[in-house]
Amino acid sequence: MKKERLDLEYELRSNSPAIIWQLMSTASGLARWIADDVQMDDQTVTLAWGNPLMHYDSRKLEILECVKQSHLRMRWIDEDDSEAFLEMRMLKSDLTGDFMLHIVDYALPEDIPLLHDIWDDNLERLHHSSGL
Repeated sequence: MKKERLDLEYELRSNSPAIIWQLMSTASGLARWIADDVQMDDQTVTLAWGNPLMHYDSRKLEILECVKQSHLRMRWIDEDDSEAFLEMRMLKSDLTGDFMLHIVDYALPEDIPLLHDIWDDNLERLHHSSGL
């Protein structure tokens, strides 16, 4: 079954592109709000959740495109849908001057509500850990 695209936009309480970019493009930044542990190199991002001695889950993303202070586009290594990707993009609001985080992600139709909840939780952690 083909996955559906999910587009989400979140307001960030910051007008500093450098801070936002660090939180969305570095291992230490992503570990504050996406996963418990993040490892990155030029080509891959490895995300891990849980305790390595107990329940532990790990997944890898291939970096497709990285444009500094703009966006990061990745694809899950085990992704079967050739059109599916994960993208985090910084957008600046003309109205407030603050930045927005635009997320593009894909899931099966029945999983879209869960994926939406996951991103809402991720952004809640981002707000708590960074004040953004």
